[in-house]
Amino acid sequence: MLVTVTYEPERDSGVDATVFGYLVHKHPAKVQTFSAPVGEIQVFYPEATPERCTVAVLVEVDPVGLVRNKRFRGDAGSLDHYVNDRPYVASSMLAVAIGSVFRTAMTGRSDSYPELAASPLPLRIEIPVVSTRGREDELVRRVFEPCGWTVTENRIPLDPAFPDWGDSRYSSVTLVGRVRLAEALRQLYVLLPVLNDAKHYWVGDDEVGKLERAGEGWLAQHPERDLITRRYLVHQRSLLPQSEETTETSAETPLRVHRAEAVMAALHDVGARRVVDMGCGPGALLSRLARDRSFTKIVGVDVSARSLETAARVLRIDAASDAERERIELLHGSIVYRDDRLAGYDAMALMEVVEHVDPSRLAALEDAVFASAHPGAVVVTTPNAEYNALYPTLAGGAFRHDDHRFEWTRAEFRAWAGAIAERHGYTVEYRSVGIDDPVLGPPTQLALFRQEVPA
Repeated sequence: MLVTVTYEPERDSGVDATVFGYLVHKHPAKVQTFSAPVGEIQVFYPEATPERCTVAVLVEVDPVGLVRNKRFRGDAGSLDHYVNDRPYVASSMLAVAIGSVFRTAMTGRSDSYPELAASPLPLRIEIPVVSTRGREDELVRRVFEPCGWTVTENRIPLDPAFPDWGDSRYSSVTLVGRVRLAEALRQLYVLLPVLNDAKHYWVGDDEVGKLERAGEGWLAQHPERDLITRRYLVHQRSLLPQSEETTETSAETPLRVHRAEAVMAALHDVGARRVVDMGCGPGALLSRLARDRSFTKIVGVDVSARSLETAARVLRIDAASDAERERIELLHGSIVYRDDRLAGYDAMALMEVVEHVDPSRLAALEDAVFASAHPGAVVVTTPNAEYNALYPTLAGGAFRHDDHRFEWTRAEFRAWAGAIAERHGYTVEYRSVGIDDPVLGPPTQLALFRQEVPA
């Protein structure tokens, strides 16, 4: 799959087009190759003259490898077969490649040419093959034209030798406009998966943060903002603005926000200052903790090194001051093993973590958290299985996430939490998170454990 971006300055501007290399932070005289989980990414310049400069990103995908790799199951319908359109159709794979090789350019930073980086430039973007799935009419124009692009879309015939067969569902797209380079790249990063209405990887809470960052400066005012958001998050109901019965015009608070706010409220209620986010993932809760200066020490722990790397980027640890690096610490560890580094903290949060643990390992979790670390308070959130009946797309008995090992009813959760509290000297309070159904309860349930104070 391929995308090219061309910069052609006005003839009387006096600008040498090859300075474009400084803006994208890639040398025009080099062909650069980057390894990626989906294949190889190549960045090169088909032309680089004083009048016109074009940078190309080519992603060479191994479709057989994708089918065999269980990691890439987010777009399962397209990856079930060894013959598919993934090697040539612009999709989330190309978007990820753009985000990877043009990471600095997407921030708008250029030390050599800051004025050009901050200014709208005459750009031409060519995408040889896109697929617009679903029943949305004129989707390419609807998403790109409000961003300042003149759009040319040409349908690709099923077979040029047999015109009577008609057109395929694929198009070639050309965008021409005066747009800041950083915004143009961020628009591609968001809108390519939107057109395809699918992603090659599992979409979790961190995807919302990606959308917020990439959409800064252009998405909030976009007339198709709701459609873009829905498709970018691949219609994941828990991530969309909700009653979890999301509509295009819904402006209600997403469950993930309710959940994080409920955990933050519980931590404030117990007066916590030194907090461990156990199973922190890519930083959904950590970023909120970091912004709240009442927390003087924050530790994120996760078994996934990749999640910790993402959390470090979200928190911008590499650019943080020495004081902030001392305040925020990321540790590789597991919730089912004792870890002396985690002892003595005011509170520990397990936000949507416990349901990912095999039932046979729950006793080890209890020992590691409540016996060994033994924090002053523990906050646990987990899905309420009874509420699943309100999700029309969720089959009976199915879990909300394919990595969940179980999901508890309210009674089951209270039985587990109550027994732990009694064994380890805690009291426990139960709270609802999200919109509470009068019969089935809330979508998420929360338990707040507090150490008992000796009489």
